[in-house]
Amino acid sequence: MAQGTRPQRVGEEIRHELAELIARQVHDPGIGFLTITRVKVSSDLQNARVYYTCIGDEKARKETDRALGRATPFLRRNIGQRLRLRHVPELQFFYDASIETQDRIERIMLDLEAERAEHPHLNELAASNDDADDKKR
Repeated sequence: MAQGTRPQRVGEEIRHELAELIARQVHDPGIGFLTITRVKVSSDLQNARVYYTCIGDEKARKETDRALGRATPFLRRNIGQRLRLRHVPELQFFYDASIETQDRIERIMLDLEAERAEHPHLNELAASNDDADDKKR
């Protein structure tokens, strides 16, 4: 038997179908390289929040958002044909900034690591400050 709640399973099916539809049947030039990261479906299966990422700057992201808005009726109709649901959820697209945030954190960590390698005397200073803090406690 499938794992998860019904909204989660329906969301995963919608994510899969949307990814395939966008890759193969949506020919809008405004949609660049797009990845559907997740789909959250409401408990009553009436609304689906579709989260996506795309490659490009702010201008490319806005163009992708407009193109997805134009393609929403087509996508919803095709989802309804492919999935056997009594009611096809309303699709709402949202840009997923979590991957950008993770990338930014990773770059900061790499910069810190490079700085520590470049200035080993700072590591010793930080270690001695940590020891002094431990003694105060």
